[in-house]
Amino acid sequence: MSNQSYQPSIGGLRAFVAVAKKLHFGSAATELGVSQPSLSQALAGLETGLGLQLVERTTRRVMLTPEGARLLPAAIAACDAVEDFLLDAAGDLDPLSGRLRLGIIPTIAPYILPRVLRGLALRRPELDLLVIEDQTDRLIGQLRDGSLDAAVLALPAGIPGIGEITMYDEDFVLALPSGHPLAGRRRLSPALLADLPLLLLDEGHCMRDQALDVCQRAGVDPDLQQTRAASLTTAVQCVEGGLGVTLIPATAVGVETAAGSLAVAEFAKPRPGRRIGLVYRESSGRADSYRALAGDITAVVAQSGDVSAPITPASQ
Repeated sequence: MSNQSYQPSIGGLRAFVAVAKKLHFGSAATELGVSQPSLSQALAGLETGLGLQLVERTTRRVMLTPEGARLLPAAIAACDAVEDFLLDAAGDLDPLSGRLRLGIIPTIAPYILPRVLRGLALRRPELDLLVIEDQTDRLIGQLRDGSLDAAVLALPAGIPGIGEITMYDEDFVLALPSGHPLAGRRRLSPALLADLPLLLLDEGHCMRDQALDVCQRAGVDPDLQQTRAASLTTAVQCVEGGLGVTLIPATAVGVETAAGSLAVAEFAKPRPGRRIGLVYRESSGRADSYRALAGDITAVVAQSGDVSAPITPASQ
């Protein structure tokens, strides 16, 4: 049973969070800038004080115990609060004036990142942005364990403890081989997908699920045995090679059609599409700062004309 009178040290909590993130004592010690024995001692002191084993150690691996997994979100929130307290004491609470670790999914990153990085460098020169590209589930995991501060992905995420800020909406367009009879059309019915070899991304990509949702809404049963691609760029290359057609977001059109071997067609209104937003840990207490960041990203991306801002831009 845990000792309710015990007051954990911030060093013990930071050691626990670092080990939980890295699942490796050496890597965790390096991240905190302490020796491995000091890290182990701090974690052991936390476990002794709580009367709970938080981390299971074997000769081959490190993993969280059920108690450790249950307490990790609270430990992250406590470390966030202490960090904010120290920044506030130093007169620098703005998280947009230092290092910010931003996740972004692969079907967004290649298409908006260059302009977002340029735009944020002008709008927020004191922001030190570290970008991590990964699939949605892994980004959410990194967000939860404190490896990320925020992430750009398709909404809704619908995850307890994860705040969502809407940024912009974008349409899907149909990518076709150059010279295809449907190339350049502007009022396609999604029902036409029933007669086309639709290429999908691999499982784990949210855009695969979004494409399947478009098919379901149109009453189309796609052939799931068709060629699948690990990235949107690979799917586009398969289209260029005549293996089928695929859906791409409007922000991808300029990049993917630059070589001249790809054609596109637009759907009739209301066009299928997706909503993009910024997500963050609600426990971080930084909703206002992340709302400002989301507003900046929305403004930069919207300059291209490829997207539309919702009725209330960057609203929660």
